[in-house]
Amino acid sequence: MAEALKTGRPIAGAEAIAERPDGSRVAYLAYPTPLWDETGTLIGGLNMLVEITNRRRVEVDADLLASIVEYSHDAIISKDLSGIITTWNRGAEQLFGYTADEIIGKSITTLIPPGRHDEEPEILRRLRRGERIDHYETIRQRKDGSLIDISLTVSPIRNADGRVIGASKIARDITDRKRHQIEQELLLREMSHRIKNLFAVTNGLVGLSARAARTPAEMAQSLRERLGALSRAQGLTRIGLIENAELDRETTLHALIKTIFAPYLETQQGERLVVRGCDVSIRSNAITSLALVLHEFATNAVKHGSLSSPEGRVDIDCSVETNILRLQWQEQGGPPIKEKPMHRGFGSALAERTIAGQFGGQLSEEWSARGLIIDLTMPLDHLAAEPA
Repeated sequence: MAEALKTGRPIAGAEAIAERPDGSRVAYLAYPTPLWDETGTLIGGLNMLVEITNRRRVEVDADLLASIVEYSHDAIISKDLSGIITTWNRGAEQLFGYTADEIIGKSITTLIPPGRHDEEPEILRRLRRGERIDHYETIRQRKDGSLIDISLTVSPIRNADGRVIGASKIARDITDRKRHQIEQELLLREMSHRIKNLFAVTNGLVGLSARAARTPAEMAQSLRERLGALSRAQGLTRIGLIENAELDRETTLHALIKTIFAPYLETQQGERLVVRGCDVSIRSNAITSLALVLHEFATNAVKHGSLSSPEGRVDIDCSVETNILRLQWQEQGGPPIKEKPMHRGFGSALAERTIAGQFGGQLSEEWSARGLIIDLTMPLDHLAAEPA
C-alpha cells in the first residue's frame, strides 16, 4: 500500500503471507489501489486481499507431480487424440533416444515399428471411450532403429468439463524380464529333453548289457557299471557340477570323448568307438559345453543311430588346420537311413546353438545311406587350454 500511495499506481496481485492471531499463516494476493478525489488529489487507498492458500497447495502439489514425472525412470508421455506427442520426460528420452525438442509435435507412431501400426488406432478408440489400458506388453522402436520390449499403461486425460482430450502413457522397459523368461523356458525344455533322453538311453543300456551277459549277476554288474559311467557323463553336461565329474579340470579332446562314450562301449564285441587324429587340450570353461554337444551326439546314436544296433560303431577323426579344429563323426552299422528326418529335435538345435554361440564354430549333418555324418569345426583358441 505504501508503494501504491507513493507511486500513485495500483499494484495487481502482489503475493504475501499474513499471520492470524492464533499464529497460523495464510497466503494471499494484495491489490492496493490509490483513491483520488474529484480534483485529482490523492486522498488514500483501498486494498483487497484474496486468500490463495488452497491455490498455493495445488501449485505445490502440481510442482511435486511435475518433478516426479520429469525425473521418473519410466517413460511418461502425453499425446492428444490425434496421436500427436505433447509432453516427453527424461525417462522417455533415455528409453527411446529422442530429446523432447526432437519428438514433441510428432506422431506417436514414430515409436511404433512396422507391422504394429494397427495398435494405435485401437488404443485411440478405447481412449475416446474413456477406457484405461493396463500393462499392455508390446514392442517399440528407438531412435537408432533398435527394438525394445515394453509394458505400456495408457490413461485418458480429461479437461475441466470431464471430456477426454488426450492420453498419458507410461512405458516401462521389460527387456531383461522377457530375456529371463526365454532363458527359463529354454532351461525347462532342456531339462525335459534330458529326462526323456535318460529314459531312452537307460533302456538301450539294458539291451546292451543283456546281449553280453551270461548270468543275471553278470548283467546286473554290467548295468551298474554302465549306469555309473552314464552318471559321470551326465555330470559333465551340468553347469556348476563339473568339479564333481571324474575328469580333470583341464583335459583333452580324446579323454572327453571316451568319458562321454563309456556307458555305451562293449569291449567284448570289438571297438564300437574309434577316435583318430590329433588330440588337443580343452580349458576348463569349455569342457561343460563341449561335453553337452558330444553327449547329444552319443545319445542320439544310442536311440536312433549306429549304437542302437549290436554291430554299429562310431568313427571320429580329429584334425587341426590353420588354427581350426575339425571333428568328423561317422556312424556305420546302424539301421539303414532312408531319408533325412523331417523334424529337427530340440537337442540338435541346442547343440548347433552351443557350437555357434559359444565356440564360434559350425556344425553340419549329412544323412547318408551308411549312416549319419557330422562335420564340426571351431576356432582352436575358443577351445584349447592356455599354454602353461
